[in-house]
Amino acid sequence: MKEIIWRLQAALFYLFTLFVSALPRSGSFRIGRRIGLVLFAILKSRRVIAIDNISQALPFMKNHPAWTGEFETAEEIARTTFINLGISIVEVCRLYHGKDDLINAIEVVGVENLECAREKQRGMICLSGHCGNWELMSLSFKRFFDVNVWAIARKLDNPHLNSIVEKMRMGYGNGVIYNKSSMRQILTVLKSGGAIGMLADQAVFEDNGALIEFLGRKAWANKAPAIIAHKTGVPILPVFIHRSAPAEDRHVLTIHPEYTLCGDKSEEGICKDIQMFSRLLEAFVCAHPADWYWVHRRWKRAGQPI
Repeated sequence: MKEIIWRLQAALFYLFTLFVSALPRSGSFRIGRRIGLVLFAILKSRRVIAIDNISQALPFMKNHPAWTGEFETAEEIARTTFINLGISIVEVCRLYHGKDDLINAIEVVGVENLECAREKQRGMICLSGHCGNWELMSLSFKRFFDVNVWAIARKLDNPHLNSIVEKMRMGYGNGVIYNKSSMRQILTVLKSGGAIGMLADQAVFEDNGALIEFLGRKAWANKAPAIIAHKTGVPILPVFIHRSAPAEDRHVLTIHPEYTLCGDKSEEGICKDIQMFSRLLEAFVCAHPADWYWVHRRWKRAGQPI
């Protein structure tokens, strides 16, 4: 029965991708907005998580130098976040069918930082978070810079849906490395001069994480980016993407200068580096609050607010 349900889900999703890819960009964008509003209305548990996350982070964000004051309430940010997610779903569907006008319209800031990292000929780690349309971000590296990015990902429970998403990612020349077999493949890609895309805001378990501060609360963060960089000497580039305006279909890709590791390979030094990565992500979230994925439980397993 599970297999039948999985196949049905994948078939329905594929038909939806055909539908939205056949529409003009403006039409698919409007559908994406509506999908986001519907999700905001019907996914009560996720809506509650998002509003709670934002409510607890809002006092910190409003005192951050990057805060723009564009939003007033947690519900307003959450609603726009869901709209952006709806648009992102439609964008991914269009990308699956080769509608790469989305990539062509991206504004890129900080190209010189990528070129400096590439000159080292060691490969690179592109460190980001659940920001904007993160799928679009990795695909743009191939288009603009001819850099193949291998994304670290978790397989979807539905293998047929996973195949659709995997085909979209790999269809543009990028690759996917799944968590359970990641380290050996990561090192192979880096040795060949490739790029690894990693997300710095996943809520990992204590065994694999560093306890850091993020938006005013304790959170577990993955230590792998710092450990790999220390081990291989590859540069780490913080990279973020956001919509040019809330709920719009144009994007800005920002490539920051290479992060310089603190030089301390001890557990304390690794935690210090991970904390600094999180500060960069923190600044992004404060500047573009509706472009971050508030609907996941980022602070789980980390105890009480700081």
